[in-house]
Formats: sequence, structure tokens, C-alpha cells
Amino acid sequence: MENVRTPNEKFETVAWAAFFIWWGITELVQSLPPGIGALGIGVILLSLNAARRRNGVPASSFTTTLGILALVLGGLELAGVILQLPVELPVFAILLIVLGAIILVHELSHANNG
Repeated sequence: MENVRTPNEKFETVAWAAFFIWWGITELVQSLPPGIGALGIGVILLSLNAARRRNGVPASSFTTTLGILALVLGGLELAGVILQLPVELPVFAILLIVLGAIILVHELSHANNG
């Protein structure tokens, strides 16, 4: 019997491979600025869902949300370093607000559609 994988399984396999490669790079290259690792993970997760959508596979709201949160986390960490802010950003509180906003937008968009 031939092993037939769905496009979604292929996309997930590539995303996991990219995740581990990126994680390895961020561990090896200690000179990368803070936030770059999280930004890369966000790009990988959002790219996974873009590939799904482009090929007619429904995107995962879970990995889309994680991708957005990773981008926000990485962006906040990187902004703190680049802007040399005199105070530490309340990253956890900001992530909670972003997560709540994502959930609210998702719910409101579904309420309007049906």
C-alpha cells in the first residue's frame, strides 16, 4: 500500500523542519539580537498557514494565533534593544492584550457571518 500524505501533512512537516533549523541557528549564533528567534518562529507559523490557504487547506487558527503572538513578542524584544528604551516593556501584559484582541476579532467576525 502506498503512503499518501495530504498537502497539510507535507506543509506541517516542512514547518517543523524549518522550526528546528531556525531554533538550531538561534542557538548557534549567540550574537543575534533578542527577539529574532521569536520573529522567525512567527514567520514560520504564518507561512505555514499562508501555504495552507493558498492550496485550499483551511488555516489553523491556533498556529495563526501563535504566529502572531511570536511576531509581537519578537518585535517587542527587538524594539526594546533597538530603541534603547529606559524601561522594560511589559511584554506579558501586551501579549495578553493581543491574544484577547485576536479572540475578540475572531468571535466578532464569526458572529457577523452567521
